[in-house]
Amino acid sequence: MNRIVNLFDTNPTDQPGQGLLNVYFTAGFPALNDTKKILTALQEGGADLVEIGMPYSDPVADGETIQKSNEKALENGMSVKLLFDQLQDMRKTVSIPVLLMGYVNPVMQYGIENFCKKCAEVGVDGLILPDMPMDVYLNEYKSIFDSYGILNIFLVTPQTSEARIRQIDQASEGFIYTVSSASVTGSKSGVSTDMESYFNRINAMNLRNPRLIGFGIKDNATYVKACNYASGAIIGSAFIRVLEESKDLENDIRHFVQEIKNPASAVINA
Repeated sequence: MNRIVNLFDTNPTDQPGQGLLNVYFTAGFPALNDTKKILTALQEGGADLVEIGMPYSDPVADGETIQKSNEKALENGMSVKLLFDQLQDMRKTVSIPVLLMGYVNPVMQYGIENFCKKCAEVGVDGLILPDMPMDVYLNEYKSIFDSYGILNIFLVTPQTSEARIRQIDQASEGFIYTVSSASVTGSKSGVSTDMESYFNRINAMNLRNPRLIGFGIKDNATYVKACNYASGAIIGSAFIRVLEESKDLENDIRHFVQEIKNPASAVINA
């Protein structure tokens, strides 16, 4: 069974304010060879799954913080091939689900089947490709993803129609990435009343797939609020800022995750 599917099957998230935490970071940032170090520290801190960004020159869905991390990673020399090299022995120490997030062009250049095969070889469980059209995926690539056991995670936004959401739900396995607003990543507004209405609307649809809420999740308060409306939350920009400012990378990562999920524990362990 895919690790992502197994995670949601074995972790009931029906308690208010409790849920799974997915943490995003950009491969090759802050330093080129930090990938495995960050992955391990996230697992030790208590992250439930991890989303590794494949740096791209034009990350249109991302705000300034993640854009700058992409630029720095590319300057450092990160590439898809190098990332796979860095993840080669990942499963010797990392047991939590790992996804790769990025844009479809580098994946196409690598070759869809070669990319999925390499993901399976190193232990990547799923992909998030926001600019992959769903009809293209279903008609041309789903059979390849399925043959290698790789999940393709779709995004929904407040502007996504009910018909489209239901289509995504039928085409999905694992979870649905619920974008909290129409803005780019790194929003500092938190979870607004309008967002809550949107989350309630999706919950009323009784979809078969669990959902994780992303964009605007930055601390324990926004994490808890998101968990009241979904199976968990995704944090990206706030974590990138921690990496950018860190003086003790592994300890700072563990402390950050603990502060998001359980602030009382983080104080005790500080």
